[in-house]
Amino acid sequence: MTITATTLSGSDTSLTDAQIDAFRASIRGDLILRDSASYETARRVWNGNIDRRPAVIVRCTGAADVQRAVNFARTHELLLSLRCGGHSAPGYGTNDGGMVIDMGLMKGIRVDPGNRTATAQGGVQWREFDHETQAFGLATTGGTVSNTGIAGLTLGGGIGWLMGKHGLSVDNLLSADVVTADGQFRTASETENPDLFWALRGGGGNFGAVTSLQYRLHPVTETFSGLVIYPLDQGRDVLRFYRDFCATLPDEAEAFAALLTHDGHPVVALVLGYNGPVEDGEKVLAPARQFGRPIADLVGPMPYCVRQTLIDEPSARHGLHRYWRSAFVDQLSDRLIDGMLEGAAGFTSPLSIIGLFHVHGAAARVPATATAFSARRPTWDFDIIGQWSDAAESAGHTAWVRALWDRVEPELLGTVYINHMMGDDRPERVRASYGENYTRLRDLKTLYDPMNLFRVNANIAPA
Repeated sequence: MTITATTLSGSDTSLTDAQIDAFRASIRGDLILRDSASYETARRVWNGNIDRRPAVIVRCTGAADVQRAVNFARTHELLLSLRCGGHSAPGYGTNDGGMVIDMGLMKGIRVDPGNRTATAQGGVQWREFDHETQAFGLATTGGTVSNTGIAGLTLGGGIGWLMGKHGLSVDNLLSADVVTADGQFRTASETENPDLFWALRGGGGNFGAVTSLQYRLHPVTETFSGLVIYPLDQGRDVLRFYRDFCATLPDEAEAFAALLTHDGHPVVALVLGYNGPVEDGEKVLAPARQFGRPIADLVGPMPYCVRQTLIDEPSARHGLHRYWRSAFVDQLSDRLIDGMLEGAAGFTSPLSIIGLFHVHGAAARVPATATAFSARRPTWDFDIIGQWSDAAESAGHTAWVRALWDRVEPELLGTVYINHMMGDDRPERVRASYGENYTRLRDLKTLYDPMNLFRVNANIAPA
């Protein structure tokens, strides 16, 4: 008996029972095949719109399992996907016919409060990481949705609530353990394999399977955060105000904006936060809370872990169908604002969102070539996120995203936050998004992964 699997070239290959049995005996974790009882659950990912059927899923328990899985995939030239927290919008954590290395069981976390560092394995989600670090009043920049995986978010850059004051996730990464395409276990830091460390900080999953990450932590306890919600008919004035307000923000403050559905009606929400004394936050955020005629002001003191869940619903919900388009934009033109409002007025799903994530402060002051992540300037990450629950409605909701994208795309840059690259990961767009860093990344890809084993991602092909 044999198992048919897909290779890197897209052709079929056969894996014999003897090969599968030997591999199974070499790991501590579970080896899940298409006839396994747990297969249907194991193959599902966060984005329900991704429906793929890998031939082999390896649920790793540690770095040794990851090494053996990488070696098996390379030996048999299997199409390979890496899954950590499992929150990849494009579904990079799975594939049709190949192998999935699933690190979701690798949940170890160790906090060193004296040195203000934390080391966590690749399957940890941010809510789990924050639970441990907040026991000591510490945190690091970690995304905007609490069930995002730490590894995937960090490798793509790491936009999050604390980035104005403390930089992106990659700016707080001290080291990473990674299994490269040759099966070698390497530690990457400023002093050990520094070229690989540079590439990991923004290069996505192109350079290996990251089994653990060490972060710098910062004192973070109570924050002053929440949403101010306006009816859509005030949207043009609110978003124009928001455009100007962002330019006034100190590093401690964050201001995102979203068009979404609230109590059955499309609304505009300012998502505000201040990472410092509450009395200072009240002063800094006062202009946003006093502007116009909001229907709700939900801003107030809250623990950091609560702030991390502000936009969890519905964005954290596992299994919703999603279609997403995204780009950076440096100027919020009136034409872009009008397009956003028109899109919100025509929402086809109450779960869909149009969002603006403002990048500024410490995250924007790092030189563009200091890490692989190159968008180092005041900018916005603009996202159209179609979300729905009924698969039968997919065509209509996808059409809404595409129509809105077609309208606003002329106002956007041709670059994208790699973690939000869904629907357009053509080589030229990947190249543009890395800018002047692309050539160095390609050289390092050639060095560490010449056969492009790690290709199911926003791919940087070897030379």
